[in-house]
Amino acid sequence: MIIINLKNYKIGPAVLDLVRQIDIYCNKAILAVPLLEMKEIVKETTLPVFAQHVDYFEPGKSTGYIIPEAIKQAGAQGAIINHSEHKLTFSEIKKTVERCRELELKTIICAATLKQTEQIKKLNPYAIAFEDPKLIGTGKSITMQKANLVQKFAKILEGTSIIPLCGAGINSGDDVAQALILGCKGVLVSSVVANSQNPERFLKEIGNLF
Repeated sequence: MIIINLKNYKIGPAVLDLVRQIDIYCNKAILAVPLLEMKEIVKETTLPVFAQHVDYFEPGKSTGYIIPEAIKQAGAQGAIINHSEHKLTFSEIKKTVERCRELELKTIICAATLKQTEQIKKLNPYAIAFEDPKLIGTGKSITMQKANLVQKFAKILEGTSIIPLCGAGINSGDDVAQALILGCKGVLVSSVVANSQNPERFLKEIGNLF
């Protein structure tokens, strides 16, 4: 499994062009996309689309929040929760998972530590992505820099239905292969695709791994 978080690196026609490239070279990816681009992206691709964030609030008096009903109507199959660039408290994570579950939306929850992984595990999300915030966007892969922690993380989720993912600094097919060796079932990436002048290079490298 590969989750490609497009963040806000590109908007409008540029993000649609990138989605088409991903569709060609890595047609098993899951895309995490900006909410305002979501409906258009869903029309352009057969790939599963997730929101980059969602809140637990309900329809009504919830100005400025992204409610689960909105992302579902826009075509999302789920959402990333607690990314290092959009941190939540455990209470907020729990409420958000519960709201998404009501609407049959999948949740991928980011965890920065093994302790946090143990806590999030109790919520039984679709997947947990183990990321070291200090490595995000650095080109220094967590699979190389923190291999021991990644392996321990994967072991925490053994015997559960939760999919173990890792991310941060992943920038080559070798990094992805190492993640699988360490016990993860996939990766969460961003800048190597969304902020690259040549995203095809990485997409071609990992296209046959999943």
